[in-house]
Amino acid sequence: MSRTTQFIQQTDRYSARNYGPLPVVLERGEGCFVWDVDGRRYLDMLSAYSAVNQGHRHPRIMQALRDQAERLTLTSRAFHNDRMGSFLEILCEATGFDRALPMNTGAEAVETGIKVARKWGYETKGLADGDAEIIVCANNFHGRTTTIVGFSSESQYRRGFGPFAPGFKTIPFGDVGALEAAISERTVAFLVEPIQGEGGIVVPPDGYMMRCHEICREHGMLLLNDEIQTGLGRTGKLFCGDWDGTRGDVLIVGKALGGGVYPVSAILADDEVMRVFHPGDHGSTFGGNPLGAAVGEASLGVIVDEGLPARSLDLGRWFAEELRAIESPHIDHVRGRGLMIGIVIKEDSGPARPFCEALMDRGILCNDTHHQVIRISPPLVITREILEETLPVIADVTSGAGVAV
Repeated sequence: MSRTTQFIQQTDRYSARNYGPLPVVLERGEGCFVWDVDGRRYLDMLSAYSAVNQGHRHPRIMQALRDQAERLTLTSRAFHNDRMGSFLEILCEATGFDRALPMNTGAEAVETGIKVARKWGYETKGLADGDAEIIVCANNFHGRTTTIVGFSSESQYRRGFGPFAPGFKTIPFGDVGALEAAISERTVAFLVEPIQGEGGIVVPPDGYMMRCHEICREHGMLLLNDEIQTGLGRTGKLFCGDWDGTRGDVLIVGKALGGGVYPVSAILADDEVMRVFHPGDHGSTFGGNPLGAAVGEASLGVIVDEGLPARSLDLGRWFAEELRAIESPHIDHVRGRGLMIGIVIKEDSGPARPFCEALMDRGILCNDTHHQVIRISPPLVITREILEETLPVIADVTSGAGVAV
């Protein structure tokens, strides 16, 4: 029995079955590559859903982790620590907002965004308690808490987890007319991803985010911009909203903010919004801890100092065109921005999962999303030479070689 089989059997025996991962067991990573327990090397084309934009175990981030771990790791927010302030200052300067509220996971950050929008609606707009309504998009993915899955349009995410919190209205993604039509006197915010990642790398029309922000301003409501997956260089700009010239009123960040080594997330907003929080309103034992702050500061520094957004832009444009040039009976089309790319498999060719399994057998790790889409999002430190080596493999697999369709 191989070591891979042993680990998978052990996991299957003791783990809750809430995931169906590809049958590979990883034990080491460096840059763009990972190795399994049987010594085989793979190219990582998923980056832990964009949490590893800087590559696996980036030396600068790892050194920050080690240095801080030797000094102080956790204080809780009952006390100040010497790392959080400098981290938040750098984060605010990079994003252009007055204040940040640090959390840990992306879902926590989204929940924080919901709370700040509701309280802003009561304290600033003067809504009656319990009346605040937030507009969301169909096909969204903002996390897995019961509040968040309650406004998901994916039936499996909701099944068996109700009852759900009221106060959300769903509209089609990419439709500014639907947004305007959905607004009422109770509306406090519009929560949206600038590109729907889990929904299948769905890119809205050009100018969509800016027009949404204009509509929000016209109606006295907030634009909550969920950039947990699209932000920090992934789409070829520091933030995906930069393509349309807006980062929203509340910017939600996570994933790559922790450099792939520690969970770090945050929301950012100006004083007019963030002032609604008072001591005791919201918190987190680990949010803003010194270890996470040190890692977050280093992670952001790597993205900015190494020019990873520009790298993503150049490589992503070239690579997407190369993928579009592949002649395959199974590819419907290729879409995305920067190094956030989706290869859409035709419905009559079956789901994307078998293609991902065949790519795994050829040393390329990616995953399927929304049934028909192969998600391509390698670490932003990847080189053109490495990507060039993948093209004949992807062409072969998407033409059906080794795929059980």
